[in-house]
Amino acid sequence: MSLSPPIERVSIDLAERSYSIFVGNGMLGDARTFAQLPAGNAALIVTNITIASLYAAQLRSALAVHFKQVHIVVLPDGEEHKTWQTLNLIFDSLLEHACDRKTVLFALGGGVVGDMTGFAAASFMRGVPFVQVPTTLLAQVDSSVGGKTAINHPLGKNMIGAFYQPLLVVCDLRTMETLPQRELSAGLAEVIKYGPIADLAFFDWIEANIEALLARQPVALAYAVKRSCEIKAWVVGQDERESGLRAVLNFGHTFGHAIEAGLGYGKWLHGEAVACGMVMAAHLSQRLGLIDETFVRRLTDLIKAAGLPVTGPRLSRVNNATGTMGNADRYLALMRVDKKATAGEIKFVLIDRPGSASVQGAPDALVRQVIDSCCE
Repeated sequence: MSLSPPIERVSIDLAERSYSIFVGNGMLGDARTFAQLPAGNAALIVTNITIASLYAAQLRSALAVHFKQVHIVVLPDGEEHKTWQTLNLIFDSLLEHACDRKTVLFALGGGVVGDMTGFAAASFMRGVPFVQVPTTLLAQVDSSVGGKTAINHPLGKNMIGAFYQPLLVVCDLRTMETLPQRELSAGLAEVIKYGPIADLAFFDWIEANIEALLARQPVALAYAVKRSCEIKAWVVGQDERESGLRAVLNFGHTFGHAIEAGLGYGKWLHGEAVACGMVMAAHLSQRLGLIDETFVRRLTDLIKAAGLPVTGPRLSRVNNATGTMGNADRYLALMRVDKKATAGEIKFVLIDRPGSASVQGAPDALVRQVIDSCCE
């Protein structure tokens, strides 16, 4: 086992809403990690049934040094539970414990827990502070950073939510030791994403270190998380509310969200859907003459090496009233309700050249070709 890397700090610059992202080992159970948070009477740890038994006691012990009361609410685990019903469990706990506006919420878990905790914090008493303590690779490199909070709707992923920044993000790399291999691979999809859209040198590094990442080599994981957070922090600092530049962080997500909604939330992990979506977006970029086949193959091979799917599922649907909706029609219908769509026009994050991306539309006929060629 390699020596643990030192604790690193990444700053996200948003004026009075600026905060730090800490990356390192052993921080989750260390009271000193949370010493600079504002004083409050109560804290609420929001976690799920999988993570609660692993890390809730450590975090509660660390927080007990700073808060008179530390409550825990345990949610069901899985994307399919990212709903109003589950969100209400957080509100129920806050109200049952007579929490006030100085109560601090702590999101202990993956992206689902982080998104719901952030949305609850944005909504309860019109806004209370919260802290992200992500325990999955995907959450550490993506969803915990930047203030996007949401729940799903049956017709679209993350369609109901708010932009609401945390006070602090604590990426304890030791949580990777208990992460299932499938979840680790899903997180690598969001790591890989940053290369084609923002940093070709980082893409080169991921290619050279993919085996070390899959083996959970501490120094490799630390660098992957830190560099991913640096890129996202820079982008969010330029465009907090996704009015322009920040949208490139959704590379692979237009196709990916369609896969998640079309299959039913939880069937594929978010990172698996994004991985396949990146392959499809790369093929669309090639068909538009933006990149060559060599880079499409290079990206596809890396995604495959990470243990992720590169072939899309079929999403055709049978409706008693309208008959069968074909695969490409189903993808297109789902993508038209994506948040990036404008007046029904689907927007894609496309690779302009390796290391650079932009958001633009594409002819339906071309998108159909990509779907037909990339799906089973």
